[in-house]
Amino acid sequence: MIKLVLVRHGKSVWNVENKFTGWTDVDLAPEGKKEAIEAGKKLYLNGFNFDIVYTSVLKRAIDTANIIINEMHDNDLIIKRSYKLNERHYGALQGLNKQDTIEKYGEDQVKLWRRGFVMPPKLTMDDPRFPGNDPLYKDIDKSLLPLSESLRETIERVSSYFEEEIKTELLNKKNVMIVAHGNSLRGLVQYLEKLSEEEVINLEIPTGKPLIYEFDDKLNIINRYYL
Repeated sequence: MIKLVLVRHGKSVWNVENKFTGWTDVDLAPEGKKEAIEAGKKLYLNGFNFDIVYTSVLKRAIDTANIIINEMHDNDLIIKRSYKLNERHYGALQGLNKQDTIEKYGEDQVKLWRRGFVMPPKLTMDDPRFPGNDPLYKDIDKSLLPLSESLRETIERVSSYFEEEIKTELLNKKNVMIVAHGNSLRGLVQYLEKLSEEEVINLEIPTGKPLIYEFDDKLNIINRYYL
């Protein structure tokens, strides 16, 4: 049986402050560190071990993965990081308080931006929030970096990385964990489970709670559950 574990990073400081985060590289909140510790303990007690761990390049995902690995006493593994597992880029919404944004634009509009397939307002290329102005992405062609992203674009980014990189490792019977973000994992779940747009809009993935997929040899899902 092939297993894939998905973990949304623990709560970040901007989750606590109710801000649109996206690609902003913020730290875990103390509560988020506790969530990561608990996730690692659960995985360890349930006999999980990993050959490869994938994360985004954002430190809230990297730190969550490192905490989990430490709790599992599982240091003999490969860690791979890619911006393709980053959170959805929220464009000009990044850094704004969500409640203030609701009061300005209305709850229905903000729900479409947050949960649905409508693209949030775009940044300009001279905005410091544009990833092309961040040294973290200096080796990536600026034309590949978003000014904003719809959920559909996030799904395409994540699913292509899954097909190009992660799927082969699973088919080779590697034990894989992906530590990423609410929207990038929603996109991957939508891809794996072939969910409709309406289903994915209402899908919520909790922070710090391992989601387990069990596959047959052809990567057909035979079981799905949270620890």
